Amino acid sequence: MDDARRGDGRASWDLAPGVSLGSQTLPLIAGPCAIESEQTTLAMARALAELARESDGGVVFKASFDKANRSSFDSFRGVGLEKGLHILEAVKQDSGLPILTDVHEPWQCERAAEVCDVLQVPGFLCRQTDLVVAAAETGRTVNLKKGQFMAPEDMARAAEKAQRSGNPRVVVTERGSTFGYHDLVVDMRSFSILQSLGLPVIYDVTHSVQRPGGGPQSGGARQFAEPLARAAVSAGADGVYMEVHPDPSRALSDGTTQLPPERAFGLVRQLRRLHRLLAEPD
Repeated sequence: MDDARRGDGRASWDLAPGVSLGSQTLPLIAGPCAIESEQTTLAMARALAELARESDGGVVFKASFDKANRSSFDSFRGVGLEKGLHILEAVKQDSGLPILTDVHEPWQCERAAEVCDVLQVPGFLCRQTDLVVAAAETGRTVNLKKGQFMAPEDMARAAEKAQRSGNPRVVVTERGSTFGYHDLVVDMRSFSILQSLGLPVIYDVTHSVQRPGGGPQSGGARQFAEPLARAAVSAGADGVYMEVHPDPSRALSDGTTQLPPERAFGLVRQLRRLHRLLAEPD
């Protein structure tokens, strides 16, 4: 798809089939952190499909077949590539939602692109040239998570790796920056800086409230999800991203940051109202 531009110079194209960037709507990327089972993943996708039908913002379902960056060797990683893609294909057929998943190694990209509409490069891997290029060469949208160690303007070079591979469909997701030990902060200037580079910016609500490391599993401060999300949309985020689990207390990964559906969906509705208000002319 051609890389169209809006009047303000920011990109305007489909993030995934039926989910537009650069419009008056606020697209959502949401789903569980990791695929735990087909039953749980399908149930979450069906709930998100209902949310998609009640509003015009568009929803991309996300779930990871593997979470390679874990705090501990014993941490749950996922169900693996082949089983995970089988489940994601079932989700796509059942819910009608487009799909996003993480890729960690170049060889995974072509296989994942057979099922998924968006390939996500995790934050710790956003400078891995071979991975970024392999994801871009599939022709799928590439979602680059901004590294926790990256200044926003430095993501221009990471995005350029994908763009020079012939794929203009690149978005950056802001997920906070390392602030001392075991903490992240979100610099709200990041949205304007990245957008000035022509890059759409998604705000990652739940990873931004992580407290990385510090034990066998990363912790989190879920109570800050709502105020940070409202601030990010007010700062101009082009979309929002959040991990949602039917029972976060029993989640096998990121249990301290994932949101239960009722809380997540209420927040999405609020953020979309805020986005519409901010989009109104003075």
